[in-house]
Amino acid sequence: MFWKFDLNNTSHIDQLLDREGVTLRELMEEEDVLQECKAQNRKLLLFLSKDHCMQELVTLITEEPPADLEEKTRFKFPNIACELLTSDVALINDKLGGDESLLEKLYHFLEQEPPLNPLLASFFSKTIGNLIARKTDQVISFLRKKHNFISLVLNHIDASAMMDLLLRLISCVEPALLRMEVLNWLNEERLIQRLTELMHTGRDEERQSNASQTLCDIIRLSRDQANQLSEVTEPDPLLAVLESQENVAELLKNMFEGERTEASVVNGTQVLLTLLESRRSGLEGLMDLYSQGCERSYTVNSSILRAIEPHIKDFQQLLLNPPTRSAILTTVGVLEQPLGSARLHVARLVASLLQTCDLSICQEICRLNTMDLLLDLFFKYTWNNFLHLQVELCVASILNHSAHADLQNPGLQNHEERPATGTGSQVEEGTPGQNSTSDPANTPIQDLFQHCRLVQRILGAWEENDKIQAEGGRRRGNMGHLTRIANTVVQNLEKGLAHSQISDLIKELPEDCRGRWESFVGETLRETNRRNTVDLVSTHNLHSSSEDDDMESPFPNDLSIQQAFSDYQIQQMTANFVDQFGFNDEEFSEHDENINAAFDRIAEINFNIDADDHSANAAAFEACCKERIQQFDDCEEEEDIWDEKEINYATQIKARSRYSTWMISCEGSPGQKAPLVGSDSSSSGGSDSEEDPGENKTEGSPKTPANQTTAPMR
Repeated sequence: MFWKFDLNNTSHIDQLLDREGVTLRELMEEEDVLQECKAQNRKLLLFLSKDHCMQELVTLITEEPPADLEEKTRFKFPNIACELLTSDVALINDKLGGDESLLEKLYHFLEQEPPLNPLLASFFSKTIGNLIARKTDQVISFLRKKHNFISLVLNHIDASAMMDLLLRLISCVEPALLRMEVLNWLNEERLIQRLTELMHTGRDEERQSNASQTLCDIIRLSRDQANQLSEVTEPDPLLAVLESQENVAELLKNMFEGERTEASVVNGTQVLLTLLESRRSGLEGLMDLYSQGCERSYTVNSSILRAIEPHIKDFQQLLLNPPTRSAILTTVGVLEQPLGSARLHVARLVASLLQTCDLSICQEICRLNTMDLLLDLFFKYTWNNFLHLQVELCVASILNHSAHADLQNPGLQNHEERPATGTGSQVEEGTPGQNSTSDPANTPIQDLFQHCRLVQRILGAWEENDKIQAEGGRRRGNMGHLTRIANTVVQNLEKGLAHSQISDLIKELPEDCRGRWESFVGETLRETNRRNTVDLVSTHNLHSSSEDDDMESPFPNDLSIQQAFSDYQIQQMTANFVDQFGFNDEEFSEHDENINAAFDRIAEINFNIDADDHSANAAAFEACCKERIQQFDDCEEEEDIWDEKEINYATQIKARSRYSTWMISCEGSPGQKAPLVGSDSSSSGGSDSEEDPGENKTEGSPKTPANQTTAPMR
């Protein structure tokens, strides 16, 4: 019975290899050939490493299979061949990396005319990439001898596999000294400049996209490796070129020269955004902006900003006249003129530029009236949360750094009047001093309140939304971000670095507008914040669909909830944390003078537990314990616990009855009666109900009737 299983360890592949005349195709038909290869099957590895087998494997991944084969099996063998060649087995790596004829056969794949078969290109890239990591010296030496290698790779950049190959050359070469040699070689081949040239508006969109992605990845990889490899003192030559003013200027020239297509704008702007990256993206980056103000984890090279500055006007034109897009059908109706990726990327770029706190850049944005245009778009495209976030970041950046960056520069006075841009459809008409031309020496914060009329826009949009909802309409999709913008204004007015400047600008508002603003801050905004904060502490409201935050799009829009929760999460864990956990009933009715009191104090939650509190319940519990423990305390002499004695169950039942009745009265359930377990009618005795519940009764008490019967054992 113990030997019914066949314990023969000889695999079917071993049996095939023992047969004379076995072919590579026969072995590749076996399902476990890859497992046997990775398991270092010696017979199989020796067979695969034979010259004719290696030649056949390389041929399979570099030459098109016959077109007459069935489609689902056409690339079966090329796929298996690639897996065998990249199985990371030393014998195969040594054979492939050390045989120049095999490397030549691989390299010949690049010499084909584009386009390459994308599947074969991925097999080729994976195989070469594996050799770069495992047989670095041999492969790098071979590739450096090929003077047209970079040209051939860029010629096929429309295949994403070629992009992967370039990134492997940059990131997978060890040690650091050899890696620096490779970077210098790629720099000598002008890799960055040639990728930048591919960003020209006249290029194929697929090439533009892959070139853009490659440049972005090189920037991130180079910066990450510079941070990790602290022992390397020599700067990364590729990153130095990427951040140079000449190269950024060339990129911008290629973006705007000729017809401005959406693809060229988007792809080029993605590279600029990567160069300007200074913090994590998404919600964490948003929280960083509010908590750190103008501090940046990475200092942007000034050469990048100097190259971008002359072209801000070109991005401004894109906001006014974007590439044409056809109407699209959305869940809220037909959008005749979509915002488009080009304008969204311009908004992202403006937000990133403002976050640099660069004096000259902020002045140019102010002069061109860019914020007014972005606010126009904010109120026009009420359902585009991606745009709303970028405009919010722009406003926060201006309010956060305007006080400690001296943006008053006499050089601005040499500029002409600001161009008449923006429709201002959401702005109230007839306010004195608010026209399309304002003082060119204004700081961005003055521009925001005076020319862009931020306060008037907030009030007008809020009142219009209230009117729509009162008529049964849907809440506008930008109201969550508008709430956060309003809160940012109030926060900076109360305790921000620019509070005095904002206060003066608020006082300069027309009297009726100032009154409406004060009423809005003291009532409407306060109530919105209170509601959002209360929703935060309700698990049901957080997980259920809410009219206030889930109406506009798949993304929650009342971001004040997210901000409050973030503030709560990062509070310091101190010794008095327990004393700060909880909500006071009056939490949201205090501090009327501060609109953000509820948000500012959300981390000051108060939940006090006094272990020494002697309440009525504690006294009752103590009395109960004494009653139950007294029977041991009243014993006048020690008794042998093992001594056999008669047990009187009736006495215990009476005590239990008294205890149950007392507990029921304490819990406030007069309609219930304590059950009498295990006693007959004669033993229930009316005397129990007349006894004082607080009086201690023990076994052997003199008050026990002499004729009391005992309960039967059950």
